[in-house]
Parts: sequence; C-alpha cells; structure tokens
Amino acid sequence: MRAVRLIRTGNTLEQSDVPIPEIGPSDTLIRVAAAGICHSDAHYRAGISKIDNLPVTLGHEVAGTVEEVGAEVASLASGDRVCLHYLVHCGECEFCARGLEQFCTTVQMIGKHRDGGYAEFIKVPARNALALPDEISFEVGAIMMCSSATALHALNKARLKPGESVAIFGFGGLGFSALQLARAFDCGEIYVVEVNSAKLQSASQLGAVAIDAKAGDPVEQINDVTGGKGVDVSLELVGSSKTMQQAVQCLGVLGRAGLVGLTKEPMSIFPYTELINKEAEIIGVSDHLAAEIPTLIEFARNGKLRFPPEALRVADLDAAQINGALDELQHSIDHARTVIVPATSK
Repeated sequence: MRAVRLIRTGNTLEQSDVPIPEIGPSDTLIRVAAAGICHSDAHYRAGISKIDNLPVTLGHEVAGTVEEVGAEVASLASGDRVCLHYLVHCGECEFCARGLEQFCTTVQMIGKHRDGGYAEFIKVPARNALALPDEISFEVGAIMMCSSATALHALNKARLKPGESVAIFGFGGLGFSALQLARAFDCGEIYVVEVNSAKLQSASQLGAVAIDAKAGDPVEQINDVTGGKGVDVSLELVGSSKTMQQAVQCLGVLGRAGLVGLTKEPMSIFPYTELINKEAEIIGVSDHLAAEIPTLIEFARNGKLRFPPEALRVADLDAAQINGALDELQHSIDHARTVIVPATSK
C-alpha cells in the first residue's frame, strides 16, 4: 500500500510502498478516507518533538471505513464509518482504570509511536474506532480527533462554566474548534488573539472579539475591553512562552489558564500579582480522552461544531503535497486545517 513516512528527522517525508498491516484478534483494519495534517506532525518532522522508532508513518487525525475485523471483535463490521481515538492504551493500568489513558504506562500515539494515517490503511485496536455518523464528513471526522478533541479537553480542564468569558490565543484548527465549543458551553464573551488578519476576520464572523496582536499588547487590549476585569478562562494554543505568559496575565480573579501549545522555552510569571493575589490557576492540558469523543461527535452532528469548506484544504496521499502543507504550518496559514484524502478514497 502507499504510505508517506518519516525516515529521518530534519528531512522531508518520503513516499513509500509498505505491506498492508496484519491485524490481531482484537484489532480492526481501517481503510483511510481522511487524515488531518497537524502542527505536531511538523514538529515530528523537524525533530522538535522526538521520535525514537523511525521510520514511521505519521498522521494521528484519522477517519475511514472498517475493512476487516479480528476474530474477537463484535462491535464493528466491514463498511462501518469510524473515526480513531489516537491513544492506544492497555485498558488495565491505574490511569486507564481512571479514564486517564493519556498517562497509560504503555500508551502509544498513532502517527508517532506506531504507524499512523498517512497511508491507505491503518491498524488499531477495535476500541479505538468510534462510530462516525453519516451527517459528519470523513474530513471533519478526522480533524476532530485531535484539534477539536484537544480543544474540548482544554475547556473541560479549565472548568468553563456558562456565562464565563474566554480568551483564545491562536486561531488555527484548535482555536477554530475551541471558539465553537465554548459557545456550545454557553460561555460569555470570547476574545481571539491572532496575528493573521484573515483568521481575525473569521473569528469576528463567528461572534468573537478580535484582538490583533500586531496592533499592540493583547493583554492591554483585553483589559481595555473588559474594563480591567480580565477573563475567566484563557487557552494558549500557539506554543510560545510569550503567549503563555500573556494567557496568564489576562486572567481575572479566580481565572484559569489552560496551556495546550508545545514549547521548549521557559515561561516567566510574577507569582504574587499574576497568580496568588487573584487565586488564578495555570493548568496543563495533555491530549484528550476517549470518553470525551462521543460528546464531541454529538456537537458536530447537531451543527454546534462545523468546519465549512473554506476552512479546509485537501491534499492527496502524496509526499510532495504533504511536505508542502507541513511547510505552510511554519507560517500563519489562512485556513484551519489541511486534510489528506487518498485518491482511492475519493
């Protein structure tokens, strides 16, 4: 089968021909219909986020149809439409028992620790395949499995309550989902901090207050429009120590900052004025949970979470096209996500 693989970090991905995976009794083989291209994949390619088991097929945002199931699988059948939870976990350790599979002692992320969805087929345990309703396209089903699911987990971790205000730093795929999901939670005012004018316009069209970070300090701008109160919840989705610091500084009394973006840079804070005196919180957000995905799918099914065609770009399962999309992610692209749709699935 065709696959696009990372052979060496710091190099472009390469077109490959690899065997179709053989499944075990509890596995399912999925024919990939769509695979999202995530900023994390650019980090893997560059070596910013280390991968030890090269070569590997990238791609952790995956949706498709069931091709084959193992002998012990009764929950799926050939032809079923599914989207894939990207954390393959043991289901037995302390963290799995608590529903916190991102901390499983043997957890593997598809597209990083094991082969992912930049291929015609992918093998996963059957429990990682969740039913995708007909109302949701494969393209949307795929990108929901990372950007939307992580945005939902961030809002859950930040304990967003109805009527509370939210500041979203970064309006890529994560931010696009976070805004809509915050609305689904009946939040109050939403402020979107961005440098890309097209994305700021998109955020405004979705009902947010656009904060142009190029026009001045976003913390000062948020304080101005909130009358000095700051916000109840902030989400940092960029992966920069500067924006992480701003996400903390814009909080009001009892505010919570959810840090999602990845960076190796340290962050400086003033404990008394920025945390202690407000009883504010900084919350780390890691991945998401399988238990959250049904809620996410329902939001998408009933139209509370949407990715209109202009928010997406489509690429073939072609190394040159995928490398080009990963190159674009180093800049502030206007669209929310690029999705691979293999020619055989169109």
